[in-house]
Parts: sequence; C-alpha cells; structure tokens
Amino acid sequence: MRHFRHLAPDVQRTLFHRDPTEFGPASPLRTLASALGATLYSPATRPRLADDVLRQADRGVVSMVLCLEDSIDDGEVAEAEENLVRQLARLDRLTAEGDAAGDGGPLLLFIRVRHPEQIPDLVKRLGPAVRLLSGFVLPKFTAVTGLPFLEALADTGTVDTGTGGGRRLLAMPVLESPELLHLETRAETLAGIARAVDEHRQRVLALRLGVTDLCSAYGLRRTPEMTAYDVQLVASVIGDVVNVLGRADGTGFTVTGPVWEYFRLQERMFKPQLRQSPFLSGRAEELRTALIEHDMDGLLREIEMDRANGLLGKTCIHPSHVAPVHALSVVTHEEYSDATDVLRPERDGGGVLRSAYTNKMNEVKPHRAWAERTLLRGEVFGVAREGIGFVDLLSAGVR
Repeated sequence: MRHFRHLAPDVQRTLFHRDPTEFGPASPLRTLASALGATLYSPATRPRLADDVLRQADRGVVSMVLCLEDSIDDGEVAEAEENLVRQLARLDRLTAEGDAAGDGGPLLLFIRVRHPEQIPDLVKRLGPAVRLLSGFVLPKFTAVTGLPFLEALADTGTVDTGTGGGRRLLAMPVLESPELLHLETRAETLAGIARAVDEHRQRVLALRLGVTDLCSAYGLRRTPEMTAYDVQLVASVIGDVVNVLGRADGTGFTVTGPVWEYFRLQERMFKPQLRQSPFLSGRAEELRTALIEHDMDGLLREIEMDRANGLLGKTCIHPSHVAPVHALSVVTHEEYSDATDVLRPERDGGGVLRSAYTNKMNEVKPHRAWAERTLLRGEVFGVAREGIGFVDLLSAGVR
C-alpha cells in the first residue's frame, strides 16, 4: 500500500520531493498509525461492499471501517453480519490472484463492532478471508466497557495471512462516552482509558474521537461553517484527550481527528473561510468554488486545526473528504527543511538556528518531537517539491 498510488507516475514526479513509502499490515504500529489518513466509514449493509472497497482503494483510500454499529439500525445487525462475511469472502476471491494478494488486502480494513462477542464470532466466520482484516474499531470505549473488547481481541491470537505467517489483529478504540464529556467524571475516565490501552499497547493502533456522540450528550450539532474547535465543550475534551493520551514522550498514542458530517450543498450563513489567493491559477479557482459549494472550506480548516492540536488522520463518512485530508497530510518542503535541520546529528546539543526559509526560529530541543513526527508523516505521505502547495496536491488527487 502507498499513498497517492492512484496518480500517474509523471504526476507524482511533479509533486513530490520525496515519494511516499510503502507500508502494510505488518508495518510497525507507529508507521501504520501515521499512515491511516482519511479512514472512510461504510455501513456493513451495503449490497456491493466488496466492489465498494476495491473502488475506494483505486481512488486513493488506504483505510476503511465496515460498520456494524451506529450506521445501521438495531434490527439489521444479523443481516449486516451475514452480508459482511459474504462480501469479504468475495473480496478475498477478487484479490487472491491480483496485486493485493498476500499479507492483507488492497487497504487497511477494520470492522466496527457493537459488543465483544462479535470479535471471535466474526473471526471464525470469516475463515480464510480474515487475512483481509487489519483489526476492529471498539465503540464507546472506557476502562469498564473497553477491556472486554481488548481481551476478546487478545484471545484471537494471530491470524493466518495466507503466506505461511501470522499477524495480530489491531484495535482502534473510539472515545465518545458521556463520562468523557462530563467534567466531574472526565479525569477518572481518561485515567482508566490510559491504563486499559497501555496494558494492550501492542494491539492498539490509534484512538479515534467520536465527536458526534459527544455532541449528542448536550443536543449539539455544529454547522458547516464551524469546526469542532468552535464548540467549546468538544474542544475541551479534545485538549484533555491529547493531554493524557497523545503525549510525545513515548507513552502516547496517535489520536485521529473527528468526523466531518457535511457533503451536500446547503445555504450558507457565513462568508467562505477559504482564501482566494492560493487558488489563483489554472483550474484551481474552479476547485475553490467547488470546495465552497460543497462546504469543504470548513473541512479544510478543521484538518489544519486537528494538526495544530496534536491529531493525525481523520474519520470520514464520504469519499469526497479523502482527497483534502491526504493533500493536507503531505509534508511541505518548508516543514521538511525545518525538521531535517532540527534533527541533524551535529545539533544534538541543542541551540537555536534560523530556518533555511529565513522566516522563523528553529529551536533544536523544543522542536525535536515535532520534527520526528513530521518526518514520520513525510515517510508515509511524502514530501512536496519546493513551490508545491496543497492546492496542487488536491487538484491532482481529486477524482
């Protein structure tokens, strides 16, 4: 698997100073967590689910969640499970002799379950097609509710990859419970979650924020003109989650950004947030207009706010959200220049230096963790050529 593999080679050469590297289900957890990008959710009830997965992989999606939880009706669970098993068996047949054969499938594939018992049951029912699975998404995760999920996952051991080897199935807990939102229970809940995921650290790939459920506890819903950070109740939770669970000292985990709910044209109340100047060339102005018409300017701002607040990757419920997330995940040439300067071996002792772009101060010790994270992101998403911005990447990646 590789980000931007759906672009023609000559297009990739014009965009990247350093190409994105390949990764797969057997890659180190830190690499995989950084590579998740836009994780696209799909209800497990879709009648052509196998074809949907292949189509999205061909369009540049690298991680998907097939949902048996909130995206389907309570009465559809048994039917959805049957469809999921049937569709993954078909996907296994479709990919068995293609490029996606071997350890894993065409992308990182997860199942969002409702209760712990579904994990061993689905692993058994999937049979050989379990090789396509990277893991499970665990809903409404707290120390009390989450540990049974993690223990059920640990009991699965390793799955046969079809190449004579085995690998662990991974977990992505979703942090979305009212106990996490309520001020009087938040600290205790976060401490419990931290203990639970640390105990199963080798299976926890990333932590996902369930902002829609958090908003529901107070009857809130943000408009297309507002990011999650404009809703102060939600912003405070994000800050506390990163504070406890997203530390850069080796104890933290990758925390992914909240879902963006909007993808249809609606009447706007506020002026667009997307500046015109980056789009003043070629078809870029048409792209800007399309983004504004489909409420994507709010999404772009939220992605930037996610990064500024320590989040990486994003939950997505529509394919049109994938390209913006990935375009803004590419490391700019300026970021790469700063990060490599900070991490030069001769600067291990610290110090301050002017950036190669002569527009900022790089302080070696305080900026080291940022530089390490930036270079890891650059490995999986690539580094843009000098002068290439997100508009160029987005224009190339939109299909």
